[in-house]
Amino acid sequence: MTPNLPLVILVGVMVAAGVTLVLERSLTRILIGFVLIGNGVSVLFLVVSGPAGTAPIVGLSDEPMSDPLPQAMVLTAIVITLGVTAFGLALAYRAWQLTGHDDVQDDVEDDLIRRRAEQDETSVTFDEADAALPDEEGSDAPHHREIHEVPATTVPEALDADDDTQALP
Repeated sequence: MTPNLPLVILVGVMVAAGVTLVLERSLTRILIGFVLIGNGVSVLFLVVSGPAGTAPIVGLSDEPMSDPLPQAMVLTAIVITLGVTAFGLALAYRAWQLTGHDDVQDDVEDDLIRRRAEQDETSVTFDEADAALPDEEGSDAPHHREIHEVPATTVPEALDADDDTQALP
């Protein structure tokens, strides 16, 4: 069995173009990229399935029969591509309704992390007192409850049980 070279090249071009489109910002281009990748995979299944033959359900024949497994996998790939396409269309339409365009925007937190990495800043939640504590579980470091105990003076007095109108602090 020798695969058809033009079809193999077609599969490579379709998958490469699909991956290029999936890496774009526009949801429409991402959707077209998924469709190209799905169709490329379907053609790949047909290329590797071997030469065409008679249907395996038509009794005995002297001619070679085709393998039904790649055909079933192509049908499955078509259904998966259809589902991804339908979801992508709904997602793109909803994004267009909400924002007026279908471009994928950067997340605010990702932008903040990127800016901090460019400035080489440490986290704002970094506590130098915690840096001195060892990270090992079996070490002599005090338990976290021993470190962060609440002093008894900050605990509010118990409320009078008879007075339900008194507000909590």
